[in-house]
Amino acid sequence: MAFRFHIAAAILALVFTIVHASDPSPLQDFCVAVPDANAGVLANAVFVNGKICKDPKLVEAEDFFFPGLNEPGSTSNPLGSNVTTVNVNQIPGLNTLGVSLARIDFAPYGLNPPHTHPRATEILVVLEGTLLVGFVTSNPGMNMKNKLFTKVLNPGDVFLFPEGLIHFQFNKGHSNAVAFAGLSSQNPGVITIANAVFGSKPPISRDVLTKAFQVDKNVVKYLQSQFWRDNHYYP
Repeated sequence: MAFRFHIAAAILALVFTIVHASDPSPLQDFCVAVPDANAGVLANAVFVNGKICKDPKLVEAEDFFFPGLNEPGSTSNPLGSNVTTVNVNQIPGLNTLGVSLARIDFAPYGLNPPHTHPRATEILVVLEGTLLVGFVTSNPGMNMKNKLFTKVLNPGDVFLFPEGLIHFQFNKGHSNAVAFAGLSSQNPGVITIANAVFGSKPPISRDVLTKAFQVDKNVVKYLQSQFWRDNHYYP
């Protein structure tokens, strides 16, 4: 038995050594992504992070460029906010580089509702206005509450949202607000909590949601009947 234990331990040690020896960075200067619509026509293409690398000889400065983030996004929606995303789908040169950007515009009392980025940490800087921001920890253990970390931000203030945790931004001022966010993934993804839970297609069983939220089934029916808007804009 002891011999088998030592063999298993040796195998695990070897596996973890191999895992940690993997290179976390690209092994070339860049891997400019080919648009998905063109991927099927390339016979000798190489996939990296789900994207096909463009022939380096055909790469241009435009592959690393995106214009227009000086222009505000439209906040004419029930949430009063707009997130303009700039990820690998807008700048193909971001492929494999592990970073992306977003501009977030807020009308007075506009909200970027509770959401999470499954693949990225977010760092936010406020340019204009006053934002109430916060994130909630993952489940800490039996009979313990998720902890909320919250802060009021003014122009020049920076706040960090750890990867995968639910977070939000709310404009508590009487004027518009603008913030920029950097994210640690070329394609961070976003899950807006209310949209995912109450607006999925097909819908989650009302029995499930009634039990989960401990509310009357008519409340769940009402929430599922609403139009859950996505405030993200993908240029």
